[in-house]
Amino acid sequence: MNKLKKVIINEIDDYKILLKNVPVLTMIFFVLSVIYMNIFAGKELINMKYIALDCGFLLSWVSFLCMDMFTKRFGAKPAIKLSLLAIVINLFSCGVFYIFSKVGNNWSAFYKYNDEIANLSLNDTFGGTWYVLLGSTIAMTIASVVNAIINQAIGNKLKKNNFFTYAMRSYISTVLGQFVDNFVFAMIVSVTFFGWSITQVIMCSITGAIAELLAEVIFSSLGFKVCRKWEKNGIGQQYIDYINNKKIA
Repeated sequence: MNKLKKVIINEIDDYKILLKNVPVLTMIFFVLSVIYMNIFAGKELINMKYIALDCGFLLSWVSFLCMDMFTKRFGAKPAIKLSLLAIVINLFSCGVFYIFSKVGNNWSAFYKYNDEIANLSLNDTFGGTWYVLLGSTIAMTIASVVNAIINQAIGNKLKKNNFFTYAMRSYISTVLGQFVDNFVFAMIVSVTFFGWSITQVIMCSITGAIAELLAEVIFSSLGFKVCRKWEKNGIGQQYIDYINNKKIA
């Protein structure tokens, strides 16, 4: 019992130091991207037989870019912790949206269209569906772990601190992490509730992964420049020293 208590206290202390050291603006963008992409996942972007993307994709690349940057600077475990925090904040936000969707009276859209369907549609959009939230939460949790571990593993193999190393670890981890994200979500939600076939699941998972990879290719140079700026300015160094001291102890 004392050992478990000590582990919990250490993890809490770790979180405190990590949150004090993580770049605030990047964390804000990360959390907002997780919240927004879950909202806009309910709107279609592309809908074909074996190719499907929702509007959440237009923001999901931000999440993976931030995860890659956090992994590059702090390591896989801290990046996973930050991802879990973003997921918890998203669940809290979904709870707030759900509560307000149950509040009576009209949305502003009702007065534009003079139709009760506008109220029902907006309540359903912001109130969400339990199985979609469940699927997205599980999918992102698993994908975050996969993305961070693979990213760091490749970084450990490619020792040089240059753009090529950053690009390789980001591209490979992103395409695999996004595939896992899409696949897990589709297996939980699309197959169970929408009647998708396994072929549709695999094809759409591959499509989403490739689309995410293209976004990563476009913005990876920005992520690398920001990471180098963090290193140059010593941002997050207190946490890195804390982790290194723990390893020595």
